[in-house]
Formats: sequence, C-alpha cells, structure tokens
Amino acid sequence: MIAFSRPLLVATGLVLLPAAALAADPATATLTLSADGVVSAAPDMAIVSLGVVKQADTADEALSANNKAMQETLAALKEAGVDDKDIATSSFAIDPVMVYPPQKDDGSQDAPKITGYRVSNAVTVKLRDITQAGGLLDKVIRVGANDVRGVSFTVDNQDSLMDEARVEAMKTLETRAELYAKTGGFTLKRILSISEGGADTPPVPMMMAKMTTQAEAVPFMAGQQDIRATVHMTWEIEPATK
Repeated sequence: MIAFSRPLLVATGLVLLPAAALAADPATATLTLSADGVVSAAPDMAIVSLGVVKQADTADEALSANNKAMQETLAALKEAGVDDKDIATSSFAIDPVMVYPPQKDDGSQDAPKITGYRVSNAVTVKLRDITQAGGLLDKVIRVGANDVRGVSFTVDNQDSLMDEARVEAMKTLETRAELYAKTGGFTLKRILSISEGGADTPPVPMMMAKMTTQAEAVPFMAGQQDIRATVHMTWEIEPATK
C-alpha cells in the first residue's frame, strides 16, 4: 500500500515523495524515473595522435632534426588528402637528457650532467575516411613519425543518432511508468519535469606502443560505437480510482 501523504518510498529506479520537497502542494505525490536510450552505429572517423621525437647533443641539432622529420610527416598527411583543419599540434617540448652518476662509497654523489637534448612534437589528426588509417600510419612512420600514441574511433555527426537515443529513452520511461502505476495502484496524472543527463559515448581508444622502426600497413577494426542518452522524468501521481 503506497502512502501519498508521507515521504519517502524508494524502489529500484523509483522514488515516491510528496511535492513539498519540490516546493509544491504538500499533498502531491510524485514518481521519478530515469532511463537510457542507446543506438549503435559504425564509426566513420578515426582520430590519430602521432608525432616525432629526436635526440641530439645540442638543442639546436635536436630541433633541426625534429623539424625536418615533422615537415615530412605533415607533407605525407596532406599528400594523403588530410585537410589542414583536421591537423592540430597537441604538444611540443624540448627536454635535457640527464645522466645521474652512481652513488659513491662514501654516500656522496656527483651532480647530474646534461648529455643531450630531446625534442618532441605531436599532432592530432582527424581521418574522415577510416579506411585510410592503416596505410596512412605506415606512410608517416616511414617518413619520420616515430611516436604513435594512439588511435580512437568516433561517429562524426551524432545529432540524429542522439535524437534516436532520446526517443528510445522516452519510450522506455513511458512503459516503465505505466508498469509502476499498474503494480503500485496509482495513476499518472501529469508530467512535472523532463531533464537529460549523460551524453554520447566518447571516442573509443585503441592504444598503440611507440614505434621507432618501419612497419607494414597497420590493420584496424573500428567495431561499433554506442550513442547514449539518459533522460529523467517526474510525474505527478494520484491513487487509482476503484
């Protein structure tokens, strides 16, 4: 038996409480439910993080070597048809290469020495044709990219898929609310609020080890990606008439 004059009745996915908690009529009882709508789609875009790492005795030598390899990498990307707007620098660093002498018998230790410099330059690349990914990685590795940090897959335009997921969530909520009403002996009077939480699934990463040697075309399987919408809904309810 559900009491409509007192808070708080809680079940899995179900909260019944007087609207006093919502600054409304104290006699009003509510039903709040949440549901996910999920739509699966094949990814149509790959996001690749790659770069060049070079080390030399001086910072100038390391920078020159890195610049040369990075220019060749960017040229290979553009030759493959990747637009400038789909290539963005993600990181750049010049770091000293330090050597730490071993501790002496008396417990003392000489100061560390700089033995060279390391320059790293990385870019994030959007591939709007994911069939390019394997061959393109092979190509840029061969011309100088030796730091492939990862590949992820995503759906480029998710708006229509998100709407489909919202519809699925709403259908689930309607079915579930009617089930609770029938089982709990009350009726759904009117909708008090609808809100959305959660979002589409972020790009699915495929991490890769850093590559420092030439490689054959890399095989990829993009799989499926779930587009998810979470909807919350609150109804005003009242006892069912007998």
